[in-house]
Amino acid sequence: MPHSAPETPAKLPPGPAGPSWLSADELTAWRTFSRMMAKLQWELEGHLQRTACLSFVEYHALAMLSERQDHSLRMSELADLTNASLSRLSHLVKRLELRGLVRREPDPGNGRFTNAILTEQGYAMLVAAAPAHVAKVRELVIDAVSPAQLRQFAAGAERIIDRIDHSAGRCPSPPCS
Repeated sequence: MPHSAPETPAKLPPGPAGPSWLSADELTAWRTFSRMMAKLQWELEGHLQRTACLSFVEYHALAMLSERQDHSLRMSELADLTNASLSRLSHLVKRLELRGLVRREPDPGNGRFTNAILTEQGYAMLVAAAPAHVAKVRELVIDAVSPAQLRQFAAGAERIIDRIDHSAGRCPSPPCS
């Protein structure tokens, strides 16, 4: 039986308007969802490392590039699609460049921007890695739920993503000291 936290934790002071603590059902759902996110990311990461020598974000970046007709994206757009900062993406693309999977070139339409371009070797690696990755996604996620549950899950995930994107424009709270 899962342990549930008290409705009002004794050590946490209320916020300015008072907290809206999670009910037992909400807390159970949140903890389950949180565990699922961590375990799924870990499992997919490990599987990609073992089967393709790629990290999850490397695979995702290569996949995003492969979906473009010219296999090319501005670094800023690729950063958005992979949920990475430009700095983190720059380090990622540098690692992929060293492996011959991606190259960078100035954007021909605007030289102030840099494009990441999937190489033939990168495309071949992605094509080789994709069947095992898709099979793992199917095993862990797609086949674990009914088609109706999958649609509900996707709709709920989209609402959460929209809220995250919406809140990203707000100022963060003061830094911890």
